[in-house]
Amino acid sequence: MKRMSVVACVFGALALGLSGCGSDESSDVSGLGRAATSTTTAAETTAAPTTTSFTYVEPPATAPTAPAAAKQSTADGAHTTCGQFRDLTDDTQKEVIDQVLAAHPGSQLEGSPNMALGTAKLACLASSYTDTPVAVAIRVAAE
Repeated sequence: MKRMSVVACVFGALALGLSGCGSDESSDVSGLGRAATSTTTAAETTAAPTTTSFTYVEPPATAPTAPAAAKQSTADGAHTTCGQFRDLTDDTQKEVIDQVLAAHPGSQLEGSPNMALGTAKLACLASSYTDTPVAVAIRVAAE
């Protein structure tokens, strides 16, 4: 019985929605709505188009260009801080996490190096963890 009432409600809502999608000609009284629409569009088309000019500004030729900081490829996992961890290459970050997990057996992230790596990357984004060791930031070691 519940299904029948739900189906009836759905069809009623569908019929109501589709009835609102009909044309608006039936609402016009003696064509008054159409006449008002045509005069409005005529008034809008007579307005002068606006023009906008843009000027392109080039950077100065003597602008200093800072070289991109090279990511480090070596680190000591047990003593790496989050600030140092952010500057490591992806492969070196994986090595650091492997070293941290090996140095702290029995942690909650043991056996899940990908989860530990993701946790470290997220935790080390916080500026408050810049000087915190990675092992402490991912909570596998006590402070």
